[in-house]
Amino acid sequence: MPPPAAPRLHHIAVQTADLANCVAWYREYFGCRPTWSTDVFSPLTRSRLPGIVAMAELEADGVRFHVFEYDDGADGPDGLGGSAGAAPPVGPRFQHVCLVASTSAELRARRRRWWDVFDSGRFTFARSEGPTDVVVDDDGVESFYFYDVNGLEFEFTHVPEGVR
Repeated sequence: MPPPAAPRLHHIAVQTADLANCVAWYREYFGCRPTWSTDVFSPLTRSRLPGIVAMAELEADGVRFHVFEYDDGADGPDGLGGSAGAAPPVGPRFQHVCLVASTSAELRARRRRWWDVFDSGRFTFARSEGPTDVVVDDDGVESFYFYDVNGLEFEFTHVPEGVR
């Protein structure tokens, strides 16, 4: 039996306490466009994501973000702020997501754009740290890290052709 096809990314799920602020930032920084939204959820979704209030899908150049707002004080079926056997949401969660920059110039433009969006003053950030410097490893791979409005960490990387 042949192995299954390699997995492909469908979306990155991001939880937030402020859907409007988060959606606006993702639109501004990544250039996302909203594709759908809902505030109606199945029992399965409610059991997995206790306190979910609303969700929006945003898309930019084939990358989808499912951004969902939660009420972190909501009780689940166990009465402890979460569903039985599941931890309640505790702030934004994931370690980081790495996105590709096609060129070194694009990588640096993405870093400058972060500052432009931050300096606009239109968004509330959980962390006020700016993006890291661009670092270059021994193979010439360049990258930088930054936080979204929720404090979730992203990385942009540029891998020169022929490397890795």
